Amino acid sequence: MLQINELTYRIGDRVLMENATAGVPEGKHVGVVGRNGAGKSTLFGLINGDLPPDAGSISVPKNWRIGGVEQEAPATDKSLLETVLEADTERLELLAEAETVTDPNRIAEVHTRLADIDAHSAPARAASILAGLGFNEVDQARPTRDFSGGWRMRVALAALLFTTPDLLLLDEPTNYLDLEGTIWLVDYLRKYPRTLLIVSHDRDLLDQVASGILHLEHRRLSYYPGNFERFQRLKSEQAAHDLALRKKLDDKRKHMTAFVERFRAKASKARQAQSRLKALSKLDLPTILADEHSARISLQGPEDLLPPPIITMENAAVGYSDNPPVLSNMTLRIDQDDRIALLGANGNGKSTFAKLVTSRLKQASGTLRRSPRLRIGYFAQHQVDELADGLTPYQNMRQRMEKFGEVTDAQVRARVGAIGFSGQRADVKVADLSGGEKARLLLAIATFDKPHMLVLDEPTNHLDMEGRDQLVNAINEYSGAVILISHDQHLIDSCADRLWLVHDGKVQSFDGDMDDYRRLLLSQRGRPGSTKTSSLSDDATARAPEAPRAKDVRKATAQQRAGIAPLKKSADDAEFKIIELEEKIAKMDAVLADGSLFERDPKKADLISRARGELGTRLEKAEDNWMKLTQKYEAALAKLENADA
Repeated sequence: MLQINELTYRIGDRVLMENATAGVPEGKHVGVVGRNGAGKSTLFGLINGDLPPDAGSISVPKNWRIGGVEQEAPATDKSLLETVLEADTERLELLAEAETVTDPNRIAEVHTRLADIDAHSAPARAASILAGLGFNEVDQARPTRDFSGGWRMRVALAALLFTTPDLLLLDEPTNYLDLEGTIWLVDYLRKYPRTLLIVSHDRDLLDQVASGILHLEHRRLSYYPGNFERFQRLKSEQAAHDLALRKKLDDKRKHMTAFVERFRAKASKARQAQSRLKALSKLDLPTILADEHSARISLQGPEDLLPPPIITMENAAVGYSDNPPVLSNMTLRIDQDDRIALLGANGNGKSTFAKLVTSRLKQASGTLRRSPRLRIGYFAQHQVDELADGLTPYQNMRQRMEKFGEVTDAQVRARVGAIGFSGQRADVKVADLSGGEKARLLLAIATFDKPHMLVLDEPTNHLDMEGRDQLVNAINEYSGAVILISHDQHLIDSCADRLWLVHDGKVQSFDGDMDDYRRLLLSQRGRPGSTKTSSLSDDATARAPEAPRAKDVRKATAQQRAGIAPLKKSADDAEFKIIELEEKIAKMDAVLADGSLFERDPKKADLISRARGELGTRLEKAEDNWMKLTQKYEAALAKLENADA
């Protein structure tokens, strides 16, 4: 097993670990959790020997091979497959020796060892891992220099997995993966045959892979058996117990203090008072150090509703310059209550679609219509890296607010304070902010004008687990439409109610949920040990594999949904009518609020008052009509959902 004994490590004056002790049983898959900056990555450096501890020790069984991804694969002329195969140095050395060795005993030893490490299947295993991480057969034959740094990080991960170290250390392995690569990796790690330590903020990964949790908190290590969900439950129970004990001890302290103050000077009670003082000095409260809670993420939604749809496309295509379109034949509709997650491997056009929707790209052909008053907020991963290092949160927010009019210093500071940059923190240079703080700042800037639709392209990359939970809550509280691109399965499961698959130059609805998509992807990319590398078929882009009977049921359900679509449209139209009437009434109320109108032009004032009254009556009828149509639609929808169940 991995044994950590009385470990202490400092960086300058800061103590990251102090007398930390923990043991990890052999063969366990352990998630290493703790707040950003607690020292999780440093712990990996201590385990693999890159860093010397200030005190204490770390021991692993003799002859254990420890492996971790430290940097991207080098850009060379070697193919991806060759690069991965060369990571297993023992296999290469044995194969080379087998070509030259002459001693019969050594020949037997070499070939026995080659059989033990399953050397003959190495190319197939390497190809299977590369395929799972998103490299098809053509890619695997290309030189590594043809790929960007992010893709070479995948190659480095593939090489590490191929070597199957006895202790595998993975530090945020999904950072460079798309959703599809993440799904495959989770499935692979679930079956990993040896000891695994993994640092991740991906809740779904920790729930599915981890059989134990190592918690780094307050400079100490604690091991909890079970996955992350069980760890959270145990921590919640422990916190509740500690709070109850703290209250009980605090009440006792107050009682004893009151006794001492009352009887300290009274001779008959002096001895008892002294006894209470001694007891009071030994009364230790449980240590409950408050974590450094980050500010709540808040996404400002629209105050004005727009009639549906807010965006429509008919045979639209989009691409770059004179190159062939990346996406084409798109006939789609987006309403203000839509929560859409885009699925599809990196390079298929998800970000291109986001740029089209947000007007950063113009359609090459076909039509695209946006509601005239539509406001769109856009958050993209690259924006975090493009924030000006020399500006502060205060300066960034002030620039944004000044686009909408004059602002005071107090107004700007109140706004940045609301997103966690209060006091001096508002004047810290962006270069000195954490990745999570930069993400929070950009989310606040993106939603400052209360957009009707929010496009989020990988919003969780710099957020810790608490930040991701806050983002889930913020999206669910947001009142506008959301288009989401993310490799975080928990975020998609928690927030999206529609899935669109971007693949083979198309964007189309995926007929299934995330479990269906996970099964489809694994069947197409091949599970660990398989060499299947085929891409998603045209049939699979539209629906998950199902039994014939289930397909018939789903087809019938789709027809029934189409049957109630007119009811939804009628309800939406009625709601739009209410919005129109409310806007007209608001304008009349603003005119009538000026009391001088009745003196200057009493006839006009009377006409406006009468019209206001008529509009009020029409509004009441419109609201009644909307209520009846909505109830009718919801009843039909409930009936349909009950039939599905």
